[in-house]
Amino acid sequence: MINSNEIFKKAVIEKYAIPQFNITNLEWIKYILEKCEELKSPVILGASEGAIKYMGGYNVVYSIVNAMIKDLNIRIPVVLHLDHGTSVDSCKKAIDAGFTSVMIDSSKNILEENIRITKEVVEYALKRNVSIEAEVGSIGGIEDNISANIRYADVNECIKFVEETGVTSLAPALGTVHGFYKGELNIDFERMKKIKESVKVPLVLHGGTGVNDYLIKESVNIGISKINIDTELKSAWNEAVRNFIGVNKTEYDPRKIISSGEEAIKNVIDKKINLFGSKNKA
Repeated sequence: MINSNEIFKKAVIEKYAIPQFNITNLEWIKYILEKCEELKSPVILGASEGAIKYMGGYNVVYSIVNAMIKDLNIRIPVVLHLDHGTSVDSCKKAIDAGFTSVMIDSSKNILEENIRITKEVVEYALKRNVSIEAEVGSIGGIEDNISANIRYADVNECIKFVEETGVTSLAPALGTVHGFYKGELNIDFERMKKIKESVKVPLVLHGGTGVNDYLIKESVNIGISKINIDTELKSAWNEAVRNFIGVNKTEYDPRKIISSGEEAIKNVIDKKINLFGSKNKA
C-alpha cells in the first residue's frame, strides 16, 4: 500500500480521476481489488468510521486489506484511506494501524477552527508518510440531501486553508452531496475552476453517486483528481441480493447470498473506472 501523493501526480498531469470506492466488509474489499486489478486502475479504498467499527477496528481493516493484496497478488497501487475522520484521535488511530491516507473532516467548524484541527493531523501524518485530505465548505449528507443546503467552498478560504494547513488534497464543497439526490443537482463549475487554478493540491469530489456522466466528465476535465463512490455500490448490491433471495427462497448459505451481489458491484466499478479515465493507469 502507498499514500495517495504518488498516484495523484500522474492523475493531475494526465487529467483523469482516481476512484475511491468505500469498503463495507471483506467481500467489498475483495470485489474492488479484483476488478481494479483486472482494469489496471489505481484505487483508493475508503473506510468510514462506521465501517471500521462494523468490521472490528482499524487494525482489523488494515490487516484484511494488507493480507488480501498479498493473497490475491494485487499489483496495482492501493491506498487505504480513512474517509471523513471526525476527530484528531480517529485519524491518529488509523495512521497508527497502517492506513496510508486519512481525511480529517472538521468542515462544520468555522474556518480558523478547521485549520487548527487539520494542522494537528497534518503534523502527525506527514511524519509518518501518510497523505491528508480535508474539506472546506459543507458537503451535505442524506439527511439534508438538497444542493441548496450546501455551504459552498469559498475560493479565498480554500487558498488560506491549503497554505496554512499543508494538506495534500482538498475536498471543496461544490454542489454534490452524499447519498442519492432528493433535490436539484447544481455543481458550481466556475467555482471549481477558480479553486483548481488557485490551489496547488489535487481536488477531490465527494458524493459521486447519482451524478450523470456529463457532469463527471466535465469535473475531470476541469481538474478533479479523485471521485468518491459509496452509495451506488451499496444500492447495486442490495438490488442484486434482493432479487437472488426472491428467486432462491430456501437458500441459507451466507456466502451465496452475499456473493450474489458481486457482479452488480463489479459492474459499477467497471463503469466508474472507464468514466473517470483511470483504466490502464496503474
